[in-house]
Amino acid sequence: MSLTTDNDNIFCKAREASRQIAAIAPARTDEILRALADAVEARQEELLKANAADCAALDPSDSRYDRLLLTPERVGAIADGMREVAALPSPLGITLESFKRPNGMLVRKVSVPFGVIGVIFEARPNVVFDVFALCFKAGSACALKGGHEAAATNAAAIAIIRETLEASGVPADSAILLGNSRDEALAMLRARGLVDLVIPRGSRGLIDWVRENAQVPVIETGAGVCHTYFHSSGDIATGRDIIFNAKTRRVGVCNALDCMIVDRSRLSDLPAICYHLSDRNVEIYADEEAYEALKGAYPLLHRASDEDFGREWLSLRMSLKTVGDIDEALDFIAVHGSQHSECIVAENRDATEQFLNNVDAACVYANVSTAFTDGGQFGFGAEIGISTQKLHARGPMALREITTYKYLVTGAGQTRP
Repeated sequence: MSLTTDNDNIFCKAREASRQIAAIAPARTDEILRALADAVEARQEELLKANAADCAALDPSDSRYDRLLLTPERVGAIADGMREVAALPSPLGITLESFKRPNGMLVRKVSVPFGVIGVIFEARPNVVFDVFALCFKAGSACALKGGHEAAATNAAAIAIIRETLEASGVPADSAILLGNSRDEALAMLRARGLVDLVIPRGSRGLIDWVRENAQVPVIETGAGVCHTYFHSSGDIATGRDIIFNAKTRRVGVCNALDCMIVDRSRLSDLPAICYHLSDRNVEIYADEEAYEALKGAYPLLHRASDEDFGREWLSLRMSLKTVGDIDEALDFIAVHGSQHSECIVAENRDATEQFLNNVDAACVYANVSTAFTDGGQFGFGAEIGISTQKLHARGPMALREITTYKYLVTGAGQTRP
C-alpha cells in the first residue's frame, strides 16, 4: 500500500470536510450529536455483537480486556457522553484576548478549529465516539487509527457515525477510520499539511513510537504512573477509601493507583489502610519496611524489587514505598512519576500545600482519589486523553484544548512606517 498516494487522498477528503464542519452553526452541530447519540442507542445490539467478536479473541486476563469490553451500560454512557458534549457551550469564536494598539488597530485573539485531528489508540472502542464528538463540536474532522484488537467494534462505530453524518447532510469524511496496519499509522504521522495534530492514546510503547516517527505536531497523552502518599497526619479512613477507589475502580485506566507511599511513622496503620484491598485480590509489592509491617496481616503480599517502582501496573497489583517525610516522598515521585496524577492524604495544611505546590504533574490531589482525572469528572464532557506534557495542553483534553486560535486585526487604513 502506498504511504503517499492512497492515504493522502483520504486525508485530503478529511481536510475538505473540515472546512465544511467549521462553517456549521453551533446549534446544528449539537442537533447532529444528539442524533448520533440516538443512533448509538438504536443500534446497540450491532455494536455489542461486533464487540463480542473482538473480546472473544482476547484473553480476559489481558489488561486491555476491560478497556475493550462494551456492555449495555457502557454503550448508554457513550450516548450520554455525546449528549453532554452537545449541551456544552461551543469552544469556537471565543475572544480570548482583545486590545487596541496606539495606532488605533484592534487586535483580537479568537478560538478556531485545528482542522484535521488524528488519534492513534489501542483497544478502546469508546474512543471512536468520544473523539468524533469532541472534534466535531470543536469544528475539526478526525482521522482515527485503532488497534487490531478492536477492529470489528471500531468498524461498527465508524459506520454509525458516517451514516448519521450523511443523513444530516454533512460530509461522511468528517470522520475517517484507517486500517489496522502500522503503515496506516505512519501515513498519518507523515501527512504534513493534511493532518494538523496527532494525539496518541495508549501504552508508553505506542506513545514513544508516535513521538519518534511523527512529522506532524503531537500532543502526548502519557502513561499514568500514579502515586498516593499517606502523610504522617493522614486520616486512616480517608486514606483507606481513597486508596481502595484509586486502585480497584478500574485497573486498566491511566488514572489508577500504581504505588502507595507511606510515612515511616504510620507503618503500624498499614494493615487498617490496606486490608480491604484483599477483597478485590490486590497484590501488594512492598519494600522491606512495609513488608514487615504487613506480614501476617495482608494475604497477597510480595517483596518489591527496584523494577516495581515507577511501573504502570494496569492490573490488580500495586507497589508500596516507605519514606521518612514529605521531602523524601516528593523526591521519590519526581524520580518515579510520569507527571500524570499524584495524591496526598493529609490533615496537615502546610504539608498539603507543600505537596500541591511542589509536585510536577498534570493533576495533583489532596484527599481526593486520582480516579477523578477525567474530562467528564472535571465537567468538560468527554475527553480525548490526559496530556502529560506542558506545551499547548495539560491534563484532561476536552473541547477548549482541541481548539487553537488566530489573531483578527481590524483598522481604518493603518500602514506601518
